[in-house]
Amino acid sequence: MSSAEAPYDPPTPDANDRSAAEAFARLLAIMRRLRDPKTGCPWDQVQTFDTIAPYTIEEAYEVADAVARQDWDSLKDELGDLLLQVVYHARLAEERGLFDTAAVASAIADKMVRRHPHVFGDPSAGTQGTDSEAWERQKAEERAARALRGVLAGVPNALPALTRALKLSKRAAYVGFDWPDAQEVLEKLAEETEELKAEIAAGAASYRLAEEIGDMLFVQVNLARKLGLDPEACLRAANAKFERRFQAVEQALAVKGKIPSEARLDEMERLWAEIKRSEASSPGP
Repeated sequence: MSSAEAPYDPPTPDANDRSAAEAFARLLAIMRRLRDPKTGCPWDQVQTFDTIAPYTIEEAYEVADAVARQDWDSLKDELGDLLLQVVYHARLAEERGLFDTAAVASAIADKMVRRHPHVFGDPSAGTQGTDSEAWERQKAEERAARALRGVLAGVPNALPALTRALKLSKRAAYVGFDWPDAQEVLEKLAEETEELKAEIAAGAASYRLAEEIGDMLFVQVNLARKLGLDPEACLRAANAKFERRFQAVEQALAVKGKIPSEARLDEMERLWAEIKRSEASSPGP
């Protein structure tokens, strides 16, 4: 019997599962009450998929931020906010007769079972459910079943640009369209840098400069991928570092009775260098 034909061995809910089911049922009831056209909340009554979607994206970022800060109390709250978004969209769909929350939960449960046959089916499947190639193959089959043709089909346009670039390049790499190693990506980055320099020197139009900078960013995403890093996380860390150091510069200037707009560039650069050296000499986490 193949892993695809292997019988599904469903897990048995434990006490925590039952408690979660009760809490989730309460949340569904609250959402139904909020959306009630007669007795609900006026704000919730008028919401649509389009008006709620931006909040969904925002809440996902807040979850990622809580994880990055390792703020576990906040993570609990942010996960609740994100769960509310799922319930909200599902309720909107149910009202339109499209699907309901149970269908959403069943769909993702079925997908997890399908993608982990070594856990829920044939033990002889080994670890293929966690193997990246098998995972990508399974996703490709699912895209084909939904009539999404082409290697790059189905990568959402609404993703942050760095994340979308990473997903696109992973898809291309899966079929062999990739640099052999990180060194060759670095060489490509140097090539793109020279092209940008040439465009700047030639006084190129802004759209040409934007194109070259976009090429550089795309190559940098691939460099991160080749090094096993998430480019979005790398940039978030760089943002946090810049914010931390600039705030330290502001504090150092405040001691002198100044604000940044009153300080000379060389003065701020000197303070920046001092803060950087101080961080380098401090023990790591």
